Amino acid sequence: MPQIAQLLETYASQIFWLLITFGIIYFGIARMMLPKVEAAVDARNKKIAEDLAAAEAARAAAEMLETGGDSALNAARAEAQAKSNAAKATAAKATEKSLADADAQIATKLAAAEMSLSAATASAMASVESVATGATADIVAKVSGIAVTPAAAAMAVKMVMANG
Repeated sequence: MPQIAQLLETYASQIFWLLITFGIIYFGIARMMLPKVEAAVDARNKKIAEDLAAAEAARAAAEMLETGGDSALNAARAEAQAKSNAAKATAAKATEKSLADADAQIATKLAAAEMSLSAATASAMASVESVATGATADIVAKVSGIAVTPAAAAMAVKMVMANG
């Protein structure tokens, strides 16, 4: 059979050219395209590593800032509390001094008012006594018709007021 003999020659030629073509493609990809792909993968891996390092550094910096911020906040709170306490103490002392001054002024005014009231009471009582003396003399003269001396009327009014 001649077809079978031909088959071996035809297939051998096709297999040869197939191997040559695959070899050229393999070496073409390995020499030309593979370095570009490897460079792209390496660049991507390098970029990922840099981004991870930057993220880690940023996280560490944020933690440091948070710690520093917390301590600064606590220090500011303590300082504000101390200033508030000092202001309260100063205000309390000023209020106490002001109250003491006001109490002293009130006591002085009260003493002056009491003295003035005592003087006014004494003056009023003297006026009442002199009016009562005159009224007593007039009433006795009108009721009994006897003339009473002002000294006797004054003595009678003093006795009634002393008992009374």
